[in-house]
Amino acid sequence: MSNNINTLPQNFLWGGAVTSFQIEGAWNEGGKGVSIVDNRPVKEGISDWKVAIDFYHKYKEDIALFKELGLKSFRTNIAWTRIYPDGENLNEEGLKFYDDLIDELVKNHIEPVITLYHFDMPLVLQEKYNGFASRKVVDLYEKFAKTVFERYSNRVKYWISFNEINSTIWTEPYGAKCPDGVNEDKFNCQLIHNVFIAHSKATKALHEIDKDGKMGGMINYLFPYPATCNPEDTVLMTKFKEYTSYLYLDVFSRGEYPNYYISSLRNKDIEVDFEDGDVELLKYGKADYLGISYYMSVTIGSNSKNKINLYPKMDNIVENEYLKASEWGWTIDPVGFRLALKDVYERYNMPIFILENGLGVKEELDENNTVEDDYRMNYMKKHIEEMKSAIYEGVDIIGYLTWGPIDILSSKGEMSKRYGFIFVNRTETDLRDLKRYKKKSFDWFKKVIESNGEIL
Repeated sequence: MSNNINTLPQNFLWGGAVTSFQIEGAWNEGGKGVSIVDNRPVKEGISDWKVAIDFYHKYKEDIALFKELGLKSFRTNIAWTRIYPDGENLNEEGLKFYDDLIDELVKNHIEPVITLYHFDMPLVLQEKYNGFASRKVVDLYEKFAKTVFERYSNRVKYWISFNEINSTIWTEPYGAKCPDGVNEDKFNCQLIHNVFIAHSKATKALHEIDKDGKMGGMINYLFPYPATCNPEDTVLMTKFKEYTSYLYLDVFSRGEYPNYYISSLRNKDIEVDFEDGDVELLKYGKADYLGISYYMSVTIGSNSKNKINLYPKMDNIVENEYLKASEWGWTIDPVGFRLALKDVYERYNMPIFILENGLGVKEELDENNTVEDDYRMNYMKKHIEEMKSAIYEGVDIIGYLTWGPIDILSSKGEMSKRYGFIFVNRTETDLRDLKRYKKKSFDWFKKVIESNGEIL
């Protein structure tokens, strides 16, 4: 290892990340089926996902911009609804679209990084089976994964089974809803188990189909601090870390549930239904690397006066007076990024792929048809510096992907929440001309990549 903090591995993967429903559009083209995202209620003043930024028709234009930007890798997901529109019957036209997309990336020397499931599935699987609450959907996911591996593994090395798998605590992204009269905690734990089994089946299939394929287990890491030196705050912080992050990473790295989780189920009198072979299947689910998205840290405390409602089902999050926040209330904490990377690596000693990091801001073109986004450059500069420090301190990092390299709809349909180096000319409700414009940060990040992170 180099003693120079400015030296990153020569094969370090600088890149960008998106998801199909936030970028592609063409919601009813190419044989695509209706998805759970297509069926979401749309709030007044917020976009639906029918057009998004029309990447389905503009991907060659956008990939040319990504090449100019210097991206070494590009992460997206393969829409289940394009491959199996009804969950069961194959659609060759959908397979062909991703053939063409992956080929275009490879032609431009951009390594594709592919997510199998990113919060969307055929609507019929929700309506008929209640999503991943059913083992039938687990089996259909395995079928989808095998089809995708057989088709694309000759061009794709890095895979992710589920985007931010710790989001299972909310159930809706997995097409599931707790039925009336069913214990919600038990339902949620069963859903988590089913998703882990789906991950394990996909991982086993990948390693059988392509011995060189790498499957990642991914979480969104909300790195926690205790609010005070009060031991009770540290207890709350530890439990928060265990149940929002470690549980998932423990299973990805060890192929079994950790003792604190098993004890918690027992203490709550919750019995998760295991099918024959599940214990062995979990062992097949050991990931090849750990993927994280990092946007913010959180502070955990027992003082109810300072609590903030950042996420549903996450209690005891309090304000941190030492950190500023974005327009959406997300704390900006580059040091927390470094601590998160070190924490994960020291606990698991597995390669880490940073699959998402970025800053969402309300923006509009100026009179020069650009955006002077120095704030984004400053945000990313500080996060990259802390990432480099983590690498210098021994953390093995595969690459750094920004969310997203081009403006896309947010997961809630907000076009105003812009992350990209490339401005897309549309609003929440007005498609305008969808023309692409480079922001000031475009040339800055290009130099970062060209210098392999030495010039910030």
